[in-house]
Amino acid sequence: MIGVISDTHGLVRPEVLEIFKGVDLIIHAGDIGGRAVLETLETIAPVMAVRGNNDRESWSDHIPHSQVIEHGSSLIYVLHELAHLDRDPAVANFSVVIYGHSHRPLIETKKGVLYLNPGSAGPRRFSLPIAIAKLHITQAGLVPEIIELPHK
Repeated sequence: MIGVISDTHGLVRPEVLEIFKGVDLIIHAGDIGGRAVLETLETIAPVMAVRGNNDRESWSDHIPHSQVIEHGSSLIYVLHELAHLDRDPAVANFSVVIYGHSHRPLIETKKGVLYLNPGSAGPRRFSLPIAIAKLHITQAGLVPEIIELPHK
């Protein structure tokens, strides 16, 4: 199972740590907010992260703006802003595109490719939900699940 998180903006909620217990990998889709966020998540599982538009300080210099993750037979493309998608995921044979930025959780399929935005796990903005996601690994492929967290 893969844990998917985005837009933490420096905050790791205790519920996230509990929900992600037992995942094999955590993918952070940007706007991390500080190295401490990644270090906290790394206590649970290896973390693959991309840089968000707010990750501008020197701690984030080594974090790529996008990356391709191979997980089993699946290719996962991760970036922060979907508007910066620089290739056709179907042509590139990606199974999943993971992104953040909008703070709106979303699961949709386009041309056979799963698009997953886990929403924002950071400080609450407006009336948007606080959410994360999981990708369940099944024989049929990666199955997404969005998990809304309590509004605290």
